[in-house]
Amino acid sequence: MDILLILQMILAALLAVLIYTFIGFIPGTDETSVLMPITLAIVLSGAQPIIILTFFIAAIVTLNLTNAIPTALVGLPGGVMSSPMMEHSLYLKDKGMSAVVIKKMAVGSLIGTIISVPMALILANIIAPYGESVQKFAPLLFFLGAVFLSLISNNKILSLLSILPMAILFMGLRYLYWSTGIIPKDQNITVSFFLGITIGPLIVSLFSLLNKDKRKDMLRRERKRITIPKEGAAGEELNPFKILNRSEIKKASISAFISNFLFVLSPVGLTILIGEAMGNRIEDPVEKSMTTIVCMSALTQSTYLSGIIIPLIALGVPLSPTAIGPGSALFNAPPVFTVERNLHHILNRWEFNFAIILGAGIGASINYIITNKYASKISNFVLNKIPHEAILGLFISFILLLAYMDAGLINIFGVLLIGITCGTLNRLGVNYGVQFMTLYAAPWIIEKIILL
Repeated sequence: MDILLILQMILAALLAVLIYTFIGFIPGTDETSVLMPITLAIVLSGAQPIIILTFFIAAIVTLNLTNAIPTALVGLPGGVMSSPMMEHSLYLKDKGMSAVVIKKMAVGSLIGTIISVPMALILANIIAPYGESVQKFAPLLFFLGAVFLSLISNNKILSLLSILPMAILFMGLRYLYWSTGIIPKDQNITVSFFLGITIGPLIVSLFSLLNKDKRKDMLRRERKRITIPKEGAAGEELNPFKILNRSEIKKASISAFISNFLFVLSPVGLTILIGEAMGNRIEDPVEKSMTTIVCMSALTQSTYLSGIIIPLIALGVPLSPTAIGPGSALFNAPPVFTVERNLHHILNRWEFNFAIILGAGIGASINYIITNKYASKISNFVLNKIPHEAILGLFISFILLLAYMDAGLINIFGVLLIGITCGTLNRLGVNYGVQFMTLYAAPWIIEKIILL
């Protein structure tokens, strides 16, 4: 590997840190909707595979940490992964402890990265010899994954009943495109459908504005006031062992370690399940909230990193919610990557290790310092200078452009149909994991269950 390529990888990681530091501080930006389109654009730009991977890993580490900062400072979830921290963050914010919370979040995130990267690489090497066998059963595993995620969700029956109708919707649109000759029969539409699921709740919200009765209910008579604590993340202490106590370090490390073995499960579900369990027996409410937030910060990193590293290295198919969601462009982004030839088939083991460690190292180290010293200032700048609507509008327009590139004008309406349907189901309680798994399992479901 030459020096020029290494420099390009470093620049890609720094670019990811720059982009997602600011995006992460914007409340309400879903991780998938901001990671997947930009990653896809970089893939389609023709960048070298090892540079793409370095960028993506640095982006994950950066976004998962910065997304948590608005939650601690202003009580607004940065993304889906930070929403489990809301209750504890608001409680500690009311206690005037936002500055301490941010520091502990940063250390928890650092622990999650340090634990999960080597663990995920080890597990990937263990699973790799069985990769081809697993690939043969991937469609069935996707279906079983959708069923399992439904059973552990809060709306079990609704989630289970939604699987077959969603599969019919996805395959119905594909057969429509094939029968009319819009796309060849050997070509599949997945990326734009996936993005339609991602923007579903937002599409439903926008269409609700066209209903005059619902629009009246949304009217605000005054501006929403958000107060950013003046102390921000004050303090120059960067030593993680002085920020966390032994118990917090131990529990965060255990949380990150366990989650690597459960990479096929929902990151949000694992964050809630394991994070709450770690703080459950603590009687002091402040200590309980602090411990829970530290563990959840570690889990947001470990679940995402293991969820992309293990399927990418060992399997070559997106067999986890993270790989199906934010990392899907690394597995399937025609014409650059296809299911038969993606990063799994292009990079060797040493290149994987180097890109992952470099991307994670740069992302974690820079963001640890930035978060501890400048979180309040960045939050203030983003909330005052960057319109939330402009960011959301940019990503929606980008997704509609990709839909047009996939299958023309009709696919824009197809993606809107998926968005409205899946967005409505999402609001009713069917989570993203069930919907993404169903999308990938749809051909198997139609062939083996519905047409049986």
